[in-house]
Amino acid sequence: MNPLRARLAEMQLALMMLTRLPAGRIETAPSIGAASWAFPLVGAIVGGLSAGVLLAATAMGAAPSLAAGLALATGVLATGGLHEDGLADVADGFGGGRDRARKLEIMRDSRIGSYGAIALLLALGFRWQGAAILALQDPKLAALALVVLGISSRAGLATALVLLPAARPDGMGRAAADADNVRALVAAALGVLALLAIGAPMAILAMILVQVGLGYLAMRQIGGQSGDVLGAMQQLAEIAGWLILAR
Repeated sequence: MNPLRARLAEMQLALMMLTRLPAGRIETAPSIGAASWAFPLVGAIVGGLSAGVLLAATAMGAAPSLAAGLALATGVLATGGLHEDGLADVADGFGGGRDRARKLEIMRDSRIGSYGAIALLLALGFRWQGAAILALQDPKLAALALVVLGISSRAGLATALVLLPAARPDGMGRAAADADNVRALVAAALGVLALLAIGAPMAILAMILVQVGLGYLAMRQIGGQSGDVLGAMQQLAEIAGWLILAR
């Protein structure tokens, strides 16, 4: 497979893994780790869909807060709530498990407990409020923020795959463990450039801090990363970005 077709296949796989959007079929599928550089590009697509809904809603006269809610719902539908589910599982596992084995067992359980429900409520609230505040100031600025945060909140996930061991012998975290330094650097560069393009260097620092902090906590709690931990990293980084941008 030539390099261009390989990169396109990796982008296609990333879209299939991180969203519920139609992505066609792949004849020769690359590894998830090989596709990790494209996670920010998937974020750009999800953010772009959300931005389009926000702009359309405000153009039709919807209140900024309602337009922001519709944009947020669009992103959740596009991803199937994948990252939100990861955040809820991490909150339940880290908050309710007595030891590593029990924490991993709770995280694998499809049911949501009280810690997960609280985490979801707070995360959705922060993101909704951030988008609503910017939409009230300038809908175009809010739409741009949705795209930029979609990119940058996923930019550190490849680095987490490189630096953190897989917490369990199966699952996405293990399947994507072959991510390498080059792919991690490409993903990180996409996130940094997106934030610098809108003049938000403090958001870079904030997002790095929350993802490093969660990575450290994951090492202490379960001994590494998992698909749920990566989802929680995306959610916390996006919230950190909104806290910086929505002023």
